[in-house]
Amino acid sequence: MRITITSVIVDDQAKAERFYVDVLGFVKKHDVPLGESRWLTVVSPEDPQGCELLLEPEGHPGAKPWKAGLVADGIPFTQFTVADVQAEYERMSGLGVRFTQEPADMGTLWTAVFDDTCGNLIQIIQMKETAE
Repeated sequence: MRITITSVIVDDQAKAERFYVDVLGFVKKHDVPLGESRWLTVVSPEDPQGCELLLEPEGHPGAKPWKAGLVADGIPFTQFTVADVQAEYERMSGLGVRFTQEPADMGTLWTAVFDDTCGNLIQIIQMKETAE
C-alpha cells in the first residue's frame, strides 16, 4: 500500500493553483473540470510520478470551520520537506508569503510555517543530518 494522492482544502482553486505552482514551485499534473470545481492536482518537480496533492475545494459544510479552527490554533494542515528551511523562508518571504512561524530549530529538524493564502497554514521541514 502506498499514498498516491493527498489533499489540501482550498477556498479558491484558481488562487490555489497560482500559489502552489507559481510560488511553491509544484507542477500541475491533472486539471479535469467537474461542474463548478476541478480535479486539480500538483506534484513535486523532483518526483513527478510521486504523490499528488489535490487542491480540494472546500465545498463540504464542515470544511470552513475545521480549517478556521486549525488556523486559530496555529496548527498546520500539512507539511512539505525542503532541502533548506532558511533558504525557502527567505525565497518565499521575498515573494510576499506570510510566515506565522519563522525558521525554528526543533532538535532533529528545522521548521517554519506559512499561510498558503487559501485558508491553511502549511509547515515546511528540513531534517537534520544525524551521525551514525
